[in-house]
Amino acid sequence: MSKRKYKVKITPKLKKTLKYYWQRYKSVTDFYYKVLHDIEKDMEKETRIKGIEFFRSDDGICGIGNYGLWTMPLVHDAELED
Repeated sequence: MSKRKYKVKITPKLKKTLKYYWQRYKSVTDFYYKVLHDIEKDMEKETRIKGIEFFRSDDGICGIGNYGLWTMPLVHDAELED
């Protein structure tokens, strides 16, 4: 088995730079998921459908349902967009 040769070397300086962007990314995604959770809780409260949430696929959020409980059919994004 041959060793792979990388063109980019992970130096302490590069690692410090990457760490900065990783922290920015984590901050944004943590905020996003908190807001998303709040929206789902509001949606559950208003619709009175237990466990209602946005469902995801590899391409991102693609509809609404209550995965696992299955008391409602999944509503796909194409049905919700004009």
